[in-house]
Amino acid sequence: MLKHAAAAAVALFAFAAAAEPLRFAVTDIEGMEQLTQEFGAFEAEMEAITGLEFELFAVSSRTAAVEAMNAGQVDFVLTGPAEYVVMKELSDPIIVVGWQRPDYFAQVVTLAGGPVKTLEELKGGIVTFGSVGSTSQHLGPAQALTDLGLKLGEDYQPQILNRNVAVEALIRGDVQAIGMNFGHLNAIREKFPDVAFTVLARGRDLPNDILVARKDVDPEALAKVKAAFADEGRRLLDAVLKGEDNQKFKGGFFLTEIDDADYDYVRSMYRTIGVDTNAFVGD
Repeated sequence: MLKHAAAAAVALFAFAAAAEPLRFAVTDIEGMEQLTQEFGAFEAEMEAITGLEFELFAVSSRTAAVEAMNAGQVDFVLTGPAEYVVMKELSDPIIVVGWQRPDYFAQVVTLAGGPVKTLEELKGGIVTFGSVGSTSQHLGPAQALTDLGLKLGEDYQPQILNRNVAVEALIRGDVQAIGMNFGHLNAIREKFPDVAFTVLARGRDLPNDILVARKDVDPEALAKVKAAFADEGRRLLDAVLKGEDNQKFKGGFFLTEIDDADYDYVRSMYRTIGVDTNAFVGD
């Protein structure tokens, strides 16, 4: 009788463990309200396709996402390329799928009618970058200049400035160029309609945002999630695009053939700014 009771208890525990929802986090969204607004439709669609239960899990930072993954509190994390290479070292997650962002590349921008016309004329000047550690506002623009022969801290002086503040400084002549992505350039052209801007340097297309799974996530669940992206990618993308901030993925694809080596270019960006990939920049 006791053996049967023990077996029943074990079976019940196993069922409860299996019934645990799969928790999904996004590193660049803070707060459950915004996470729900952006990914609530995606959560529902993923559940309908896979038959699995998902739960959105808000994290306060990229560091918090790693800590939650290592503690077994979150199963899947959507993150950017700069964050991924650090997360790889700190948590060794499994790559699930790439989330392509069309026209995702870094640029270095200056005034079309300003004194700087060439990269050579940028030497000795100040180049501002956006959010510390951002792939497209900091690491990418710095790498684009490095690829073209300008060394950070030697050929030009880097500064971290809010983008709108940086544009005003550029107009005044206090700085000579700004690092940003394609979407940011379109935004500042709208915000400063009377100012002409030009691109001095453009980097290669940046690696994709990436969905990763905790290294010990249930293999059967992982297989179902991967199959969902491979077989129902368009359906899932339509759900993602219900979020206002997710419009950056419009026109993109979910890419299932993604390898860790695809992010070596991002690792070179860290070397360019003199930072190791064993910690998040700015933390």
